[in-house]
Amino acid sequence: MIHVADEVSPAHPALAGHFPGNPIVPGALLLARVAHAAAQAFGAAVAEVPTVKFLAPLRPGERFDVGLDASEAKVRFRVTRGATLIASGTLSLAR
Repeated sequence: MIHVADEVSPAHPALAGHFPGNPIVPGALLLARVAHAAAQAFGAAVAEVPTVKFLAPLRPGERFDVGLDASEAKVRFRVTRGATLIASGTLSLAR
């Protein structure tokens, strides 16, 4: 399994309005970070994300880990903050 540490800056423009006074990282931004990590790790763009579950919120400035496990054309991913599972799912790479 490949692990990539990341963090979303509290100044990121996607956070404006998501949610005022109680900001959380949008799921689309989190998936973009997962897709970027997968592209870097496997040298191919992400073609689709057929399954994803968001299980806990991620706050701006919190460090998180993207775990990637490839088997054939599918990549399983897990996003964690310490022992907390934030999101998990599968993605397909363009080949």
